[in-house]
Amino acid sequence: MKFLSFVLLELALLVIAANGGDLVTRLPGYNGDLPFTLETGYVGVGESEEVQLFYYFVESQNDPLQDPLLLWIPGGPSCTALGSFLFATGPLALDTRDYDGGLPSLVLNPFNWTQGLNIIYLDAPVGTGFSYSKTSQGYDIGDYKFLAHTYHFLVGWFMEHSRFLGNQFYIAGEGYSGNIIPMLVQEIIKGNQEKDMPVLNLKGYMIGNPGTDNQTDFNSRIPLAHRLSFIPDKLFESAKINCNGDFVSANPSKKCASDIDSINELISKLNTVQVFEPSCKLPNLTDENMAQEYLKDKYRSGFFGSQPNGTQLWCRKYNQVFSYIWANDKDVQEALHVQKGSKSSWKYCNDTLNGIFSHDVASVVEYYRNLSKAKLQVLLYSGDVDMAIPYIGTLQWIMSLDLTLNESWRAWSVDDQLAGYTTKFMKNTNFNLTYATVKGAGHSACEYRIKECSAMMQRWISSYPL
Repeated sequence: MKFLSFVLLELALLVIAANGGDLVTRLPGYNGDLPFTLETGYVGVGESEEVQLFYYFVESQNDPLQDPLLLWIPGGPSCTALGSFLFATGPLALDTRDYDGGLPSLVLNPFNWTQGLNIIYLDAPVGTGFSYSKTSQGYDIGDYKFLAHTYHFLVGWFMEHSRFLGNQFYIAGEGYSGNIIPMLVQEIIKGNQEKDMPVLNLKGYMIGNPGTDNQTDFNSRIPLAHRLSFIPDKLFESAKINCNGDFVSANPSKKCASDIDSINELISKLNTVQVFEPSCKLPNLTDENMAQEYLKDKYRSGFFGSQPNGTQLWCRKYNQVFSYIWANDKDVQEALHVQKGSKSSWKYCNDTLNGIFSHDVASVVEYYRNLSKAKLQVLLYSGDVDMAIPYIGTLQWIMSLDLTLNESWRAWSVDDQLAGYTTKFMKNTNFNLTYATVKGAGHSACEYRIKECSAMMQRWISSYPL
């Protein structure tokens, strides 16, 4: 009912604004004209259009009007879509190896997804990336408003890009977007049935390391740590008994609390999002100059010649410093057609927004269950060493959907090398769900295994076995 009230209010006020985007032909850091079509822009949603959602639209480098169209929603729920654009799936990548000061360089990503896909990278919810609100009230955001704004973004975007209405349409994302995507898919299906909005040619959705159910997701962290040998058998078995299998209870017994304290002491120094990579903290970089000096110090120490497996300590979080410098550059923002004065500072993830975001929905498993009745193609995947949203929990709620096993657990490979494991489920003949692990990947699996995830996506969207 909350979502419905947001929708009715916004539609009644005719608040959807679609002003079209602007072409970007050159970008600071890249030598020459871009060898692909890039458009950026805003779609206004919310009361009086106070919320301005920013997007990057990359046309397929193959056949834009025939190739599928994919909406990418980032995780967080406050991390920019530019992260995926520059470090995982997009046509460009920041050169993090040869930096010696100044603006980071851009290079082509050989494993980009836009070779055969049109992709909309959306900075959502409001406050993420370059998206902003004209009023302070617009930043009053939670799951239901996030959902309503994203749905209205789609309507507004397709109003200005109607030539893509016939394209096969998919929704994708990672992490926290696993909470929003099934709700969004359900609303699109309803909208298509009622035909009050542009009818979208929805074919399916894909989500990596999906946040889905707080209890299931978080309760699987300790079992994964045990499987990875971070917790001894005796302590784990004691915790299972004393906690009755519930490791996230708000009011544990004394014995349970004691076991959990011992476990937390053992795993406290792990990098939760990828347990085999260093756990690093970034300094408080208040401006571009500080970020540049920080990276130059790393360069002088031989840091960039060593990553990721050299003698110098390397941390994936340091990539964010490169994007911080690049995205906060005035020439970059001008090239991207960012509204002047709309943001005091671009952030990779907006911690302020995280602090005020209202988590209205604790579990969306029922949405996934309802969607299994629709005609949809689904891909869920997990980095197998992600302890933030462990694959154990994801498999647990997938198994609760009462689907029929269609393909048993097996290995999948890229270039004759093991890339992970996969299994497949179906319901009747209309719904199929592929699940895959990505070997060695953490949270935001596509950033860790770019080539493997690109191959996984291409096979899945083409209906080929992984």
